[in-house]
Amino acid sequence: MQIYDSFNNIQLSRFTTVGVTRLAEPGICQEVMRFGSLAADTLTGGSLRALAVTVFLSVLMLPLLRTVGLRVFSMASETYTPGTHSAAFVTCPNDTVAKTLARGIVENKLAACVNIVPAITSVYEWQGKIEEDSEVLLMIKTRSSKVPALAEYVRSNHPYEVAEVISLPIEQGNPPYLKWIGGVVPE
Repeated sequence: MQIYDSFNNIQLSRFTTVGVTRLAEPGICQEVMRFGSLAADTLTGGSLRALAVTVFLSVLMLPLLRTVGLRVFSMASETYTPGTHSAAFVTCPNDTVAKTLARGIVENKLAACVNIVPAITSVYEWQGKIEEDSEVLLMIKTRSSKVPALAEYVRSNHPYEVAEVISLPIEQGNPPYLKWIGGVVPE
């Protein structure tokens, strides 16, 4: 089957199976979609290159799309109510205080896990002056319902006059990990 550009009266392409949608304005005719396979004798150098690039990129993208799809399916296969768990952050003056607080938090079932991130720099205003200190950050994973008890524990055991305890609800995550947090930290 031959298809002609009605404005320029030239042959566009030959298809074994044809279905073409076209946009046309006077003097302009653009092919939008082709169904079927091109007959080999109508491929030009440019369309052959475009076909090769398309196939090449498709082959490269397949593993990435498969991996993303499997991860999304894995995360969607278990249910999680957003905000059930929280990530809390506490800064400490040094490693000793950080390790003592972290161990006490986990032993008291106020969190399932505390990561200790060394050597952060904090810039803040305190008593009218800009301060800059080296600190250690605690990243705490817990149930959202435990955040008030966690904050009280930190206030009672932290050397700072005003200890930083902030939390953010966990909206999404690896379902088995979130389930583990819930299993370790009682309601």
